[in-house]
Amino acid sequence: MAVLHPFRALRPVPDKAAEVASVPYDVVDTAEARALAEGRPLSFLHVVRPEIDLPAGADEYAPETYERGAANLRAFAGNGASVQDEPSVYIYRLEMEGRTQTGVFGCVSVEEYDNGIILKHEKTRPKKETDRVRHIVTQQAHAEPVMMTYRNADRIDALVASETASEPLYDFTAEDGVRHTIWKAKQRKELVDAFEGVEHLYIADGHHRCAAASRAAAEMREASAGLPEAEFFPAVLFPMSELRILAYNRIVRKLPAPADGFLDRLAARFALSVDSGEKTPAEPGSVCLYLDGRWHTMSLPATERDEVADTLDVARLSEHLLEPEFGIMDQRLDPNIDFVGGIRGTAELERLVDSGRAELAISMYPTSVEELLAVSNAGLLMPPKSTWFEPKLRSGLLVHLFE
Repeated sequence: MAVLHPFRALRPVPDKAAEVASVPYDVVDTAEARALAEGRPLSFLHVVRPEIDLPAGADEYAPETYERGAANLRAFAGNGASVQDEPSVYIYRLEMEGRTQTGVFGCVSVEEYDNGIILKHEKTRPKKETDRVRHIVTQQAHAEPVMMTYRNADRIDALVASETASEPLYDFTAEDGVRHTIWKAKQRKELVDAFEGVEHLYIADGHHRCAAASRAAAEMREASAGLPEAEFFPAVLFPMSELRILAYNRIVRKLPAPADGFLDRLAARFALSVDSGEKTPAEPGSVCLYLDGRWHTMSLPATERDEVADTLDVARLSEHLLEPEFGIMDQRLDPNIDFVGGIRGTAELERLVDSGRAELAISMYPTSVEELLAVSNAGLLMPPKSTWFEPKLRSGLLVHLFE
């Protein structure tokens, strides 16, 4: 059973929604956030990236940063640009390049995350978790939702279709061209009841926010300051048929040999099409390599390991190329590798290599939603940076307060 919990959303008044809505905290660094928020006092980046309001060079993990975020959230709640709803559930539609995905926006249960009803597929970093815990506890709120998925359910599909036939609460197109539409559900109880028939929810994007919500709730319980709403956190729940996963590409900073010699080594070990010109793999099981100004296509051998996670292209790449050729055993820690979201395209891969910032770029075939579910159901974790979800949810539209 999946718990869908209505919540009293703090949200912008409709004519301020586009001004408030911001990219999530984890897709921009401090400098990028400061640039995006410049001249936009209502941007929610002032809440999720509050260091932008402190002097340049301020420590984003200092106590005053978290206090500034809490103060900015209180200011948003009291500046006349926001209202707070009665307990509600919402429908959130994203439209990008003519393609739409529509999900149910409510709160989910910390207990179900802890007990494995909500399944994960990614390892989290304690430092990043702790940062979000401090924001949650200091703000007494969850400022941003998580993206989750579930196996399609006809009853939920029908309810969502009915809700989206009405007038939306918000409907605007952000500066990146993505259209965001939100409805306040009239059939709240029916949606809550329908999710009781969903066996599992799967985290798509937002593992650190989930882990932080769990830790924050536990911390507040232990401090005898537990609040009922802290036992839930906001999520947008998309049916798996509508979820879009892009490739998560790689760059390697240094080759173990000159480019020509390295290609000879690869040709001796793999099925390699030199100078193929193909920039993206046509099918699973192959990758495209960019080095020395040319694109090449390489097939990945099957895994010799035992778990379902080892069958993923990103795992086979590590097993057969990154580990033996580069000695990259932990992609999270090795400075010789970095990751490039598929939304940036192959032009970004070429730029990084041509500029000298890397010597090799690897264009991947996207992980599928079914692969994500298979790994999650097995209780396993994917290799680092296996999935890139696009489009992203906007922050600041529906904020979950604890009181």
